[in-house]
Amino acid sequence: MYHVKIVESKKEHDDAFAVRKQVFVEEQGVPLHLECDAEDATATHFIMYDNYEPVGAARLRGIENDTAKIERVCILQSQRGKKLGALIMKEMEKYSVSTNKKKLKLHAQSYAIPFYEKLGYTVTSPEFMDAGIPHRAMEKTI
Repeated sequence: MYHVKIVESKKEHDDAFAVRKQVFVEEQGVPLHLECDAEDATATHFIMYDNYEPVGAARLRGIENDTAKIERVCILQSQRGKKLGALIMKEMEKYSVSTNKKKLKLHAQSYAIPFYEKLGYTVTSPEFMDAGIPHRAMEKTI
């Protein structure tokens, strides 16, 4: 049984960072100092569990009065293809609506653009490099 929640404890925080480290640092080769940055201290973190096993994570930051930025969305490789990315995105969108956000922005790895487009996001930038990985900015009005 998969469920997504806002990180509220040290264990949940550690679980979220373990998923992020496995996906971004170990799998994609992002340096740890770029993956874990100063924004982590003020972001709202989300963790996804399969029963009690952490399988996904993401963070959300308010960047303007009515706009939030979705970052660090990741699902363990063994769990991909089960629509879990869409589940965590929908939970972040619901939370954003509850905090009076009107727009969501994100920087998508270029290969993931079709995933975000299916969720209603639109590309808003040319391709750029972040941590050595091609990205494009995207946004959605909610």
